[in-house]
Amino acid sequence: MSLERLSDRVVIVTGAASGIGQATAVRLASEGAKVLASDINQEGLTETLETANEVAEGGGECITHVADISREADAANTVETAVEAWGRLDGIANIAGMLRSGRTHECSLDSWNQILAVNLTGTFLMCREALPHLMESKGAIVNAASTSSSFGHPWMAAYAASKGAIWSFTQTLAVEYCKVPVRANCVAPGSVHSGITSNVSFPDDITKDESKLVRRIMSPTGFGDPQDVASVVALLLSDDGKHITGECIRIDGGTHA
Repeated sequence: MSLERLSDRVVIVTGAASGIGQATAVRLASEGAKVLASDINQEGLTETLETANEVAEGGGECITHVADISREADAANTVETAVEAWGRLDGIANIAGMLRSGRTHECSLDSWNQILAVNLTGTFLMCREALPHLMESKGAIVNAASTSSSFGHPWMAAYAASKGAIWSFTQTLAVEYCKVPVRANCVAPGSVHSGITSNVSFPDDITKDESKLVRRIMSPTGFGDPQDVASVVALLLSDDGKHITGECIRIDGGTHA
């Protein structure tokens, strides 16, 4: 039996061309949401569009929008596009992100800034532009943190810093807008198959002792699927999550239990 917890709700999903973002856009459409799927990758968005509209239930539908959410104008235009299409905005799932790994003392400033621009600044810009509309609808925000937000992940300094900041930022939003109310939560995936994790590499000169540090961030139950995260995002955006705000839900197969 299908769920239709999000019928007639308008939701933006960033990073929707692949992985967790794509799975989230598809899941929300299947629950009746009107989804604006945003990403910088047009080809991936085409696949998202086709899949989301195939499974859409209860009035759900999907449109796509190409944008670089680290750019102020693009973030504003993304929100405007959703509101112009459907007249309102009820939720946003900020899933877009990037990861580059390497030794911290070899990380260039350009690489550091680019990762923070996409992961952290992009999340801020999308929230800033969405909030006036979410205040009207008493909507919800779900931001993508990571298990690296609260647990040391070697060779991922910029990524971990950005994700830790997203968690702090989300807590601030939850308190600042709790009287509206606009709810704000994080999901913290770990050991989940996605475009990001499939491209992770570690230093070529890693030692045997250092290789043990990789095992400590791997799930004892194996890797999860993007759909495992999408289902939690759907919960948090729906009325089933109406008493959850300021929370960071870890989805990592028990990695850090």
